[in-house]
Amino acid sequence: MNSNLEGNKSEKGFSLIELIVVLVILGLLATVVAPRVYDKLMKGREEIAKIQIKELEGALQLYAFDMGRYPNSAEGLEALVRNVSNSSAWNGPYLSKKELPRDPWDEPYKYRCPGLHGDFDLFSTGPDGADGGDDDICNWK
Repeated sequence: MNSNLEGNKSEKGFSLIELIVVLVILGLLATVVAPRVYDKLMKGREEIAKIQIKELEGALQLYAFDMGRYPNSAEGLEALVRNVSNSSAWNGPYLSKKELPRDPWDEPYKYRCPGLHGDFDLFSTGPDGADGGDDDICNWK
């Protein structure tokens, strides 16, 4: 009986060196793949922001058609979902949802009217959250 126990000493499993090798290989793969995945994720967020800005622009056009003007900066984008000016000409809400969308970085879209680049400026500050810079997504570029 003792000889059977001694014969089964080689148990199946991974040695510490094999586990370390696997972890090193996974780490190397992650350093190669992760930046590419991150870049794709950032591009996807930028595309979502561009689509939402186009949707908001369309709603602003409908608002201007009914009201004869764009909402001013004080009324803001809120005028698309609520009658903030208490006007009888308001025929909204002008968005399919009764809430304003937030940008992909969970920040509100910025709106200025009159705009510096056109009738109105509509933009997301992008991933850095700061106004200005190359990462802003806006309706005038």
